[in-house]
Amino acid sequence: MLAKVKSFALDGLLGCEVDVEVDINSGIPSFDLVGLPSAATKESKERVYSAIKNSGFLYPVKRITVNLAPADLKKEGPGFDLAIAVSLLAASDQIPKKLYKDFIMLGELSLDGRLRHIDGVLPVIISAVQSGYTKFIVPKENAPEASYIERAEVYALESLREAAALLSGGEGFLRVEPRKFENIIECFSYPVDFADVKGQAFAKRGLEIAVSGGHNVIMSGPPGTGKTLLAQCVPTIMPDMTFEEAVEVAKIHSVAGILDSRVGIVTARPFRTPHHSATIPALVGGGAKSRPGEVSLAHNGVLFLDEMPEYSRRALESLRQSLEDRKVTVSRVQRTVDYPADFMLIASMNPCPCGNYGSKTKQCSCTSHQIRQYMSRLSGPLLDRIDLQIEVDNITYDELRTTREGERSAEIKSRANRAREIQRNRFASDGILTNSAMTNALIKKYCALDSASERLLERAYQKLALSARGAARILKVARTIADLDGSADIAPKHIGEAVQYRMLDKKYYG
Repeated sequence: MLAKVKSFALDGLLGCEVDVEVDINSGIPSFDLVGLPSAATKESKERVYSAIKNSGFLYPVKRITVNLAPADLKKEGPGFDLAIAVSLLAASDQIPKKLYKDFIMLGELSLDGRLRHIDGVLPVIISAVQSGYTKFIVPKENAPEASYIERAEVYALESLREAAALLSGGEGFLRVEPRKFENIIECFSYPVDFADVKGQAFAKRGLEIAVSGGHNVIMSGPPGTGKTLLAQCVPTIMPDMTFEEAVEVAKIHSVAGILDSRVGIVTARPFRTPHHSATIPALVGGGAKSRPGEVSLAHNGVLFLDEMPEYSRRALESLRQSLEDRKVTVSRVQRTVDYPADFMLIASMNPCPCGNYGSKTKQCSCTSHQIRQYMSRLSGPLLDRIDLQIEVDNITYDELRTTREGERSAEIKSRANRAREIQRNRFASDGILTNSAMTNALIKKYCALDSASERLLERAYQKLALSARGAARILKVARTIADLDGSADIAPKHIGEAVQYRMLDKKYYG
């Protein structure tokens, strides 16, 4: 007897249709699984055998051949267990009806027949719906992430026995109730707020500009000045995620296995803080399974590199492609996968090994050679890709102990949202959303300068020994400052403020 059940495999963030074909013939009892399965997929033989027996069905003691087609697509993970088990039951006539042909089946089986959570259900269902499939059977633990796809009729079941009952025409099985993203996101609140940060008006202003234009930031200052807290507050002033953005992020997190199974979607912009010992594959993605790295897990959010010079130079240089292209390509022998990586980079660093170089309150004990050696860990091309350079110094005792509450994140966020709206309207026909994504052609189109602004930029270019990319970054930041100011044109004051956020160039290289 022959039976065929539909399932899906993941190739990066895309779901690929897989036919799970089972053929049962007379002969010496055996179980052969073909179709380029991974080690975890091959082990389904034992899980399926025990699950069928312990669910009250008969395991056919015959020659069994299972084919996962197409044969040239690598099948990874235990997510094919349910489809293989149902195919066996259908081929041995233990499922009387042929309803199984209407469903896409996903799930790992326990030895007692229960369905276990699997990774990647959300991108699989999205790809399957786009291919015209509408009915799905998934483990009950995957129900939350399957509930946001309106066109999908999803049944979240607990066991193989329930799946067989549903496919035999049993009643009483309800589809997963669709959920509204708006209701979920309204319940979320951040644990930090810009009002918690004492002083640091210059740094707060710089981060407001950065969020308003989607710019990358590096903060330099002595230990204990609040750089980490400032970075943690950045998501609180970023625009709320749209449903489309949340689904994009949830797909990546689902593939990586870090999606909150209770919620099923990402409600807040990601804030990723990899340790400075992170390897290149950990940062940009890769490994045997071509998994997404931190730059993709931070998609539509923030990647925070605390004490940036402590990261290996090779790891930092690997960020350059994603900072420019807003995506990362993971190439391995068997396949090449593209992952989105449109994130806002926020980095922090001490200004020198002891941390006090340039401080107004403490004396630096480092030699000029030590400072140069410390800064050499950050290459010029990488620093050129960071739009704003913010110096953060120690605050006074009066600033620390003041009872006056600072400006709340909600107020800053409203200004950033207005600036973002101006940019959305400006770039409606250009295919981008923020000033930071402007190409040279768009800079020429939208960043025209009057003679006074031109002279000011020229002086900055010469005094700071800027590269052409550095000058372009100043123009992008000035455009954002003008948007925050509600100005259609870039004025000298906007250029002047933008130049203030390139002062590390002068401090270290001037």
